[in-house]
Amino acid sequence: MGIHRLNHAVLYVRDLRRSVSFYTEVLGFRAVPMTPEGFTGAAFLQAAGSTNDHDLGLFEIGADAGASPAGRGAVGLYHLAWEVDTLDELERVARALAAAGALAGTSDHGTTKSLYGKDPDGLEFEVVWLVPADRLDDAALSARRRIGRLDLAAERQRYGGQTRGGVGISV
Repeated sequence: MGIHRLNHAVLYVRDLRRSVSFYTEVLGFRAVPMTPEGFTGAAFLQAAGSTNDHDLGLFEIGADAGASPAGRGAVGLYHLAWEVDTLDELERVARALAAAGALAGTSDHGTTKSLYGKDPDGLEFEVVWLVPADRLDDAALSARRRIGRLDLAAERQRYGGQTRGGVGISV
């Protein structure tokens, strides 16, 4: 049996409190009390609907740390993508990211509807809703080869705000 999902990611951050605050208040993660005794420079977070032990580890490296050069002359991770269950939840996250000044963009990839954000250290991430397998049609499948403008209102009208995404794809 091969790999079937990402269990967690670990990020280096400048300011642990600031990052924990962002991921809990803006994206709805919750802190998990599993930092080793005597170690103060780390936090572990779990996404609201997750069954993982933790989904995100944050390790503080200090305020003087430089920005990641990944993608600008150095290899490295571009972004992580977290999945939400409904378009209503994607819209809620879009509002929260915008209010925090962290919404970097949106895209319609045909089979996925995506938000892009940046955390307080400028690390990029994606929040995505997947079109349910039983709703995939030729229009959605052919649109995977382009990046379009996301119209959340139109997508909610097409699929329904409470339609559970990703069924048969990742669930």
